[in-house]
Amino acid sequence: MVGPLDEYPLHQAPLPVTWPVSSDRNFYDRCYFNAHDRTGDVFLITGLGYYPNLGTKDAFLLLARDGRQTAVHLSDVCDDDRLHQHVGGYRIEVEEPLQRIRLTLEETEGVAADLTWEGSFPVLQELPHVLRSGARVTLDAQRFAQVGTWSGHVEVDGERIEVTPDRWVGTRDRSWGIRPVGEAEPAGAPADPPFDGMWWLYVPMRFEEYAVVLILQEDPSGYRTLNDCHRVHADGRVEQLGWPRVQVHYAPGTRTPTGATIRCTSATGEEVVLEVSSLLAAPLHVGGGYGGDPDWTHGMWKGEKFVERLTYDMADEAVQGRFMFGCVDHVGRAVLHEQGRTSEGWGLFEHFSIGRHDPSGFGDWFAVAP
Repeated sequence: MVGPLDEYPLHQAPLPVTWPVSSDRNFYDRCYFNAHDRTGDVFLITGLGYYPNLGTKDAFLLLARDGRQTAVHLSDVCDDDRLHQHVGGYRIEVEEPLQRIRLTLEETEGVAADLTWEGSFPVLQELPHVLRSGARVTLDAQRFAQVGTWSGHVEVDGERIEVTPDRWVGTRDRSWGIRPVGEAEPAGAPADPPFDGMWWLYVPMRFEEYAVVLILQEDPSGYRTLNDCHRVHADGRVEQLGWPRVQVHYAPGTRTPTGATIRCTSATGEEVVLEVSSLLAAPLHVGGGYGGDPDWTHGMWKGEKFVERLTYDMADEAVQGRFMFGCVDHVGRAVLHEQGRTSEGWGLFEHFSIGRHDPSGFGDWFAVAP
C-alpha cells in the first residue's frame, strides 16, 4: 500500500499516507466547488471524495438553471493514487497548490466540463469542527476555504456555456476527517438527548479587496457550537470579525431564506454589516448527495465504474417538500457596510434550519416562517 506520496516527508503517523490513522468507517477526504455568473440564472456545484475505510470514491456535478437541477453521479473502487484525483471521466488537477485547480468532466450522459479555478485571496484554515452523539464522535473535521474566479466552459446536451473570470466567481473548500458517509449504520441505543434540530449558516463572499468567510452552527436552543468569522486580505492578513449576530429572512410559509442581515465587529471595534440576498436556491440534498438525499449519498457503494444522470423539476411538489429538510446552497450577493462605505460581494449563501430552533421561532420539525 506504499505509494508515490510516501516519497515525501509529510507523514503524520507510522502508516502509509493512504491509510487513515482512524479506522472509523466514516473517515473521508473530499473537495467541494461552486460557480456562478452573478445573475442567479445558473449555479454549478461539484465535488469529489475518497472514503478509504469504505473502499469507495465518488464525484458529482450538479447544475441548477431554468427551474431544474441536473445531476451527474460517478462512483468507483477507491485507489491509492491520490496525486491523480479521478473518478471515471471526472478529474481534478492541482496546477498550483492552494491557488489554481483544473476540473474536467469528459462527456458523460450529455454533460461535460473543463474549468479552471483561480484563488482570489489566500485560503483560510477554518476552526476544527467536532460533534458528538452521546459518547461517540460523529463529526471531527478540518477544512480550508477560498473564494475565487473561474474560466473554461460547461456543455449540456450540445449547448456550450462559456465561463469567463470577469463574470464567473465561486467558493471552494477541502475537508477531511470523520463525518457520516455511506450506508446508514445500525442505530444502537437512542442518543440522550435525542437529536431534535440544527441550525447552520455558511457565507464565504468575494469582495474586490478581501474575502469574508463566516461559518456558524447552533443547537435547538440557539447555543452556538461553532463560531468562525474572518476577513482575509490579499497580503495574507486574517482579521477576526467577532461574534456575528444574524437575522435570517425567510419566505412566508417556508424555511427557504431570501437573505440575511449579519452584524459583525472588525478588529478595530467598528460594526461591519452584511446584507446578504439569495438569487437562486439549489438544495444539496436534491441530486448533490448531502444529508437527506434519497438518490445519492456520498461514500455509498454503487459498484465499479458507476455513472448516472438525474434531472429534477424544482416545481415538483415532492421536490419542494424536501427543501426544509436539508442543506440549501444559494447564489449569494452581499453588500457590506462599514464606516459609511459600502462594498459589493458575490459568493455562497448556504443555510439550513432543521427541526427545532428557538431563536427562529421554529418549535418543531414542521414549523415554518409566518
